[in-house]
Amino acid sequence: MAVAYKNARQAIGTSYSTAYTCPAGTTALVLLAQVANVDGTNSANGSAQWLDSSASNAATRIVDGLSVGPGNAVNIIGGPLILEGGDAIQTKASAAGDLEITLSIREES
Repeated sequence: MAVAYKNARQAIGTSYSTAYTCPAGTTALVLLAQVANVDGTNSANGSAQWLDSSASNAATRIVDGLSVGPGNAVNIIGGPLILEGGDAIQTKASAAGDLEITLSIREES
């Protein structure tokens, strides 16, 4: 089994968009999903969801409307999140350009 460590990042917009998709034939462990508020003045609310490709891309919320203060960061998962091939992590925010997400991922194929 081949193991690779990956990082993914995204500036979060105001509608759901994909930050990471697990490649086909791969299992991924999301080890960290940190949302940072890069706005120096205003709080912003962030949401994230997991799309399950084996269930017609059913969306399960990881966090919904979490307030992140200016200059602060929050890890939105409490432990590893397992993704199968085709599964995805999507994010959105209350204000474009205020939040960014960083993902640390272990892929096994």
